[in-house]
Amino acid sequence: MKRLVVAFDFSRNSEHALEYALVYAQKLSAALELIWIDDSVSSASLVDTIEEALRIEKKNFLKDLIKNYAAKYPTVPMKINLGKGKVYQEVSKIAFRLKADIIFAGTHGLSGYEKYWIGSNAFRITTSAPCPVVTIKGDYAITDSISNILVPLDSSLETKKKLPFTRELAKQFGSKIHLLKVYNSKLGVIRRRIDSFGDEALKCLKNSDVEYELNTREADNVATAIIDYAENHQIDLITIMTDQETTTGSRFLGPYSQQLIHLAKMPVMSLRATYYTQEEDMI
Repeated sequence: MKRLVVAFDFSRNSEHALEYALVYAQKLSAALELIWIDDSVSSASLVDTIEEALRIEKKNFLKDLIKNYAAKYPTVPMKINLGKGKVYQEVSKIAFRLKADIIFAGTHGLSGYEKYWIGSNAFRITTSAPCPVVTIKGDYAITDSISNILVPLDSSLETKKKLPFTRELAKQFGSKIHLLKVYNSKLGVIRRRIDSFGDEALKCLKNSDVEYELNTREADNVATAIIDYAENHQIDLITIMTDQETTTGSRFLGPYSQQLIHLAKMPVMSLRATYYTQEEDMI
């Protein structure tokens, strides 16, 4: 993990995401790339003049911002990347070009502000990005460590694919991994599938020098069960897959990944199954 990306929109939440990303950059000895996408679409000449002045002011703001954080984090290389177009598309394109390992984006949760990252840009980034995406709320208290990582296990075929990446992140931070099997169906075939994925997860973590534990929960609402566990066990990061809504398991699960991004108080790392080949599933 050598290159991290922060999607920046000049909101306080996006600067908070930058501050959180710097914790990772320093711990992982990674470079940090700040991305701002100009999504303005003006046509009148007067409006064009105003928009150009605003773009110049924003570019200068970014330069000053990087200079200030570079003084606080002298060992972290930082750069600015500019783009124009639809935010989530351009962020994904630039992240792909940079071969980014993680994208960080701020979110307002369920407080409205559709213009910013809720629902539209933040969630679209998680479903189109070429790498894992960490979403973080502006009121989350940032610390310099990630002590506990929660890995929910459900009945979707993709659920186990987040283990190798999470395991490597846990190694870097010295984190404990909490495996959580969430049953929300009485059907034996579904419960046995979750048990099977739990067994595979244990094999993935065995002899990995990562501390871990396995727990189970019965739940009508998967997202609520995950959040309750996270809040009761001092979880610093939840890792989820965003693809489960397109699988046959979705009829039992529902679109809980978006619920978690919106409702969880702690950061959520979203991974897509398409990042990984079948051979990389479990190591």
